[in-house]
Amino acid sequence: MSLPQPVPPSWKDLGKSSNDLLGKDYYLHGTSLEVKTFTPNNVTFKVAGIRDAKTAVINGDIEAKYADKSHGLTLTNAWTTHNVLRTQVELENQIAKGLKFDVGASLQPDKLAKTTTVNATYKQPGLHTRAALDVFKGPTLTADAVLGRDGFLLGAEASYNVTEGRVTKYSAAVGFSAPEYAVTVHGLGNLSTFAASYYHRVSKDVEAGAKAIYDTKATTSGVSLEVGTKAYLDQAAFVKAKINNAGVLALGYTQALRPGVKASFGIALDTQRLNDAAPTGPAHKVGAHFVFEA
Repeated sequence: MSLPQPVPPSWKDLGKSSNDLLGKDYYLHGTSLEVKTFTPNNVTFKVAGIRDAKTAVINGDIEAKYADKSHGLTLTNAWTTHNVLRTQVELENQIAKGLKFDVGASLQPDKLAKTTTVNATYKQPGLHTRAALDVFKGPTLTADAVLGRDGFLLGAEASYNVTEGRVTKYSAAVGFSAPEYAVTVHGLGNLSTFAASYYHRVSKDVEAGAKAIYDTKATTSGVSLEVGTKAYLDQAAFVKAKINNAGVLALGYTQALRPGVKASFGIALDTQRLNDAAPTGPAHKVGAHFVFEA
């Protein structure tokens, strides 16, 4: 008798462990700040901003999220410094168990730019499928599905332009996921770009991962390769490091200063241009990120 199958990850989360290891917690493009506050009636306020190190431009947004867990309802509203208004309404596990609907819309009044996307997600043991309809672009229907059994994963995604009556994009992926490691291979962009990722939890304090990308349409030949690691110094701090085949080395350090306060610092060095005058020159990048929660 086979064991009950868990719900597999969604299409966008295939290879997530490796992507998070190589992509998150590296703050390299300026200084950013995030402040979160929570109210007793399940409302979360978030203010975030970033000052770009190259242009010195400050971009930010303010967001309010209300969650009614008993009715599976979540309402999110946001306003950005680019004068973009965003609204998202989510309804989960009300029509059927494992079924979630959400509608997202944005409006930029000064440019009369607007978007609306209707999404549906259905999750069951061994199956995770999603569909999204972009109302004003096409309209375009995008659907994906991931099947999982005994750790093996098989996924596919396709986009269909309703007006033109044709498939505009398709991708596929296979992988294997276990508690200590995961391997995923993607065929993206109508199978013109291939990506392979690997993640390994070496111990409770050390993680390692790698990602290789081969683009058949790229003007330069060869495979892009990136490897990285994460090490926990203690319960409140960790360091990360990664390097790619172009010789760019990135380092990240995150420290929990106290409950609700976290600071992260990052630096990227082009090891082939270490003789540049200053670490903040065009070949190198530095940044910092601060989070306050109350």
